[in-house]
Amino acid sequence: MEILANVLVALVAALHGYILVMEMFLWQKKPGFGFHGFDPEMARRTAAMAANQGLYNGFLAAGLVWGLVAGDPTGFRVQVFFLSCVIVAGVYGAATANRRILVAQALPGALTLAAVLVAQ
Repeated sequence: MEILANVLVALVAALHGYILVMEMFLWQKKPGFGFHGFDPEMARRTAAMAANQGLYNGFLAAGLVWGLVAGDPTGFRVQVFFLSCVIVAGVYGAATANRRILVAQALPGALTLAAVLVAQ
């Protein structure tokens, strides 16, 4: 079960790394604005905000990677903390921006947190 939990943590970290790239580097290019359904002008106007959001997603990814490489009990605690942050951010994003965020971010975080807790 620990291997499964670690794989899931790595996948959630990769998801947030992907979000970082989309929001910080590809926001004004077709993959970025097409992903969010924006036209190029809206993408241009919101680029600074998106880059800021991308940076936060990068911090989530970095924290999850830290949790994977740190020895226990630190690694376990770091994973629980950052997965909790992922869930809270996903729920808040779903409530304030787009309901898809609940499925795309909060649900994977919650399932992964459950796996981490069970594996401990």
